Amino acid sequence: MDILPVILAKNLFFCYGVKRALKITSNSIKTCKMSIYTFGPLIHNPQVVRDLEGKGVKAVNNLRGIKEGILIIPAHGIAPQIINEAKAKGLRLIDATCPYVQRVKDLAKSLKDEGYQVIIVGDQGHPEVEGILGFIKEKAVVLTKSSQIRPAKIAKKVGVVAQTTQTLDNFQTIVRNLLKFTKELKVYNTICEETIKRQTSARRIAKVVDLMLVIGGKNSANTNRLAKICQEEVKTYHIEEAKELKAGWLKGKKRIGIAAGASTPDWIVKEVVNKVRSGK
Repeated sequence: MDILPVILAKNLFFCYGVKRALKITSNSIKTCKMSIYTFGPLIHNPQVVRDLEGKGVKAVNNLRGIKEGILIIPAHGIAPQIINEAKAKGLRLIDATCPYVQRVKDLAKSLKDEGYQVIIVGDQGHPEVEGILGFIKEKAVVLTKSSQIRPAKIAKKVGVVAQTTQTLDNFQTIVRNLLKFTKELKVYNTICEETIKRQTSARRIAKVVDLMLVIGGKNSANTNRLAKICQEEVKTYHIEEAKELKAGWLKGKKRIGIAAGASTPDWIVKEVVNKVRSGK
């Protein structure tokens, strides 16, 4: 049987922030004898989280019942209220927040301090966005798309930041529309450069293949956006593992493109690539 050609997107495997968070957690596992927790998943990949649980790292959604131990702040950050609660309980905090996520928080706070109404281009309810809202200690406007803009609620001075995994097109569209309703607009493009590179590469490949496979957690914002981008160009399937791949998807296809989210481990990508190439 002929090997099915596969075109791989650039910037596969873990991004810097994910690598950093995993390294911090790995060091904690090796050196700490206390119970280790993460508030929510350390990264948005169920397989990696399951692997960490096997090593004794438990993901929790609240701190009730936890009296001692280590709480690792995940790569996408958490709200200050959670940090304060952990400190009050006497838990040891280890910060694995991605530096690029922390930068968004710092810039949002500087905008607030300068008297700007803060607008966050991002997903309402996402941990990163919730962390930003908590950090600036003020109600900000969260916009997922430009149709959500309510002119009556837009101030004369507006400052804009973006969730790090947003698409540049969406960010630019919202900013352009905000210009219609405000007198002064200060914009920080806080989309992670790694995110932009992944999105650009995935779209480029999607234009020249018969099918795209996007690999990563279904709870991963950046992976979901990659899948959406690719779907605009060609039939696309978002999968987490090789076992989800169906042979029927490959039937009659001449070239398959593969992209992966920033929290997708290399071993999962390799398993998918090998299965696609085998045609099974």
